[in-house]
Amino acid sequence: MKNQRSAHLAIGFTLMLLISVAVGQRRCPPGHACGGISSRCCIGPISDYFQTNQFESLFSKRNSPLAHALHFWDYNSFITASDDYQPYGFGRTAAYGKFLGLKEVAAFLAHVGSKTSCGYEAATGEPLAWGLCYNKEMNSVSSYCDENYKHTYPCAPGVAYYGRGALPIYWNYNYGEAGKALKVDLLNHPEYVEQNATLAFQVAIWRWMTPLKEHQPSAHDVFVGFWEPTKSDTLAKRIPGFGATMNVLYGDHVCGQGENEAMNNMISHYLYYLRRMGVAREEAGPHEVLSCAHQVAFNPSSSSSP
Repeated sequence: MKNQRSAHLAIGFTLMLLISVAVGQRRCPPGHACGGISSRCCIGPISDYFQTNQFESLFSKRNSPLAHALHFWDYNSFITASDDYQPYGFGRTAAYGKFLGLKEVAAFLAHVGSKTSCGYEAATGEPLAWGLCYNKEMNSVSSYCDENYKHTYPCAPGVAYYGRGALPIYWNYNYGEAGKALKVDLLNHPEYVEQNATLAFQVAIWRWMTPLKEHQPSAHDVFVGFWEPTKSDTLAKRIPGFGATMNVLYGDHVCGQGENEAMNNMISHYLYYLRRMGVAREEAGPHEVLSCAHQVAFNPSSSSSP
């Protein structure tokens, strides 16, 4: 408790410093700029405010005998995986006088929890506590090999590119892109993702921090407010917040479909995680910020390459 209180006091002091310097100038003190961008302030690290007991609280059922990735996921793997992206603001961002790190970690993990949950199949007790039940797709019947990418990301013989990881990735081209970014040969060895929890989190954080296309925002950008909607975005009802992270990550598979189960499941995970992390409901924002029910996809599936 003493260590946690000291961490909160340190973050509070640093944040006051950032606010006092940033107001009017939007510049950060030396050493606090995220990725070298002077108007984007970083404080932290994540382990100062998000600790083992909180991770255990969010994913309390992951090592149940009913789980499919028993003893695979752990707190240290998440923290280690985040190290490469914390200097760019992941979980450390202070913007416009607010520290957004805790909320961003909750938002990221809400996607993870929703996508890896077995809570609605085998749950006893709280179904939202069953995140990180899986680390791979079960009983896949597809190899997810797209021959349109045979010159850039050719499929390895006998290899299947089914969903793996904390935010499961599919298809040879996605494994190729992730492997290139992380300097791991995932094109020939996609199984590495289901064998190493740190790598599984790294791939997920890479996906969170990386725009799908040039001149588009990442999920990180739309959540922390570094993305400024254009007139076209406003007409498409795209606004910064948790809802826009679903738009970036899943497009019209989830968004622009009105109220739907997949979207509401992710929102429920986000609100549950915030509550478990001690963040008040009003901090999450109104439903239009949480939802993407009426947002037009950044990349409509009928007109964009994967």
